Amino acid sequence: MKTLHIEMGRHRLGGTMQVYYLMRGLRERGQPAVLVCACGGDLHRLAEADGLNLRAVDFAGDVDLRFIWRLAAILRAERPDVVHIHSRRGADTLGLIAAKMTGIGKVILSRRVDDPVKPGWLTQLRYVKLPDRVVTVSKGIARVLIEAGVPAQHIRQVYSAIDFPAYQSALDVAQARARLELPDGVPVLVVVAQLIPRKGHRFLLQAMPRILAGHPDTQVLFVGKGEEDATLRSEVARMGLQHCVLFLGYRQDIGDILRASDVLVHPATMEGFANVAMQAMAAGIPVVSSAVGGMPESVRDGVSGLLVPPCDPDALAGALLRLLADPALRAQFGRQGKDIVEREFTIDAMVEGNLAVYRELIR
Repeated sequence: MKTLHIEMGRHRLGGTMQVYYLMRGLRERGQPAVLVCACGGDLHRLAEADGLNLRAVDFAGDVDLRFIWRLAAILRAERPDVVHIHSRRGADTLGLIAAKMTGIGKVILSRRVDDPVKPGWLTQLRYVKLPDRVVTVSKGIARVLIEAGVPAQHIRQVYSAIDFPAYQSALDVAQARARLELPDGVPVLVVVAQLIPRKGHRFLLQAMPRILAGHPDTQVLFVGKGEEDATLRSEVARMGLQHCVLFLGYRQDIGDILRASDVLVHPATMEGFANVAMQAMAAGIPVVSSAVGGMPESVRDGVSGLLVPPCDPDALAGALLRLLADPALRAQFGRQGKDIVEREFTIDAMVEGNLAVYRELIR
């Protein structure tokens, strides 16, 4: 059974890494697989360094109609049994058109976000008529599609996974903080997410006055880049929070940053299934997250962290103050979160889940 995977994301983000893990898992199982990715992107470099079977192509963005013919030529040359489209926005639509135009292989579309989907003919075309199956990374995303009129029998749910050892830092807390020039012994909160509106950084900033009233030496780390960078920096300055909010940009040493932190904060307004929550749990620190999308499926309220309503700075502050005041509870949540990730969100489970969908279609 030969599979072909399409992922045109250029940056090393959660969805991109899932495709990389899946490709490696298929190779380990002796399953032939080909990766189509954007030439010169992070995934291209990772896959090439790892010796994965890849076809890197020029891709000018989600309205690059020439991609349809480039992909069609690859499909005719490779003749896969299954075409798995992982990209989103325009790239997935172009991939669907190319796959159906050639008539080669069964077609699967992955969906990793819980953005609202409007019922109608376009939704039926994109999620029912063109793909043979839709794979969602959480039950929350599946619910969004079902509410938009996609038949439940057309959907399969396979959780994302993380590379567990990658978040087991070799540093102790003091060493990790020293590398970030953080004082030892102070509370450290971290947000690891693109700096975009739906990740909800602004709600943590709004919660900070109450948090600082109880813990004046609290430090906040914003890890990531995005369109909200200037806006968030301006808001930090307006609120006089420059002394406690650090912008670290895009980083690859997430395991060390998590080791330096006490709590991962994920105040998103929408979220399909944030891989960073699993990363924090693997690192043994608790998570405070908005109860949106698939987040309650990974962050178990009162077990591995605390869930709060979205867009609610007071609730967010209350949950964080509770954890900052109770080191024993933080340690308990950290241990329990690590157990959950080791048991449920492994790369092996993710690979086998996708393989089950491929085999079902081939049968």
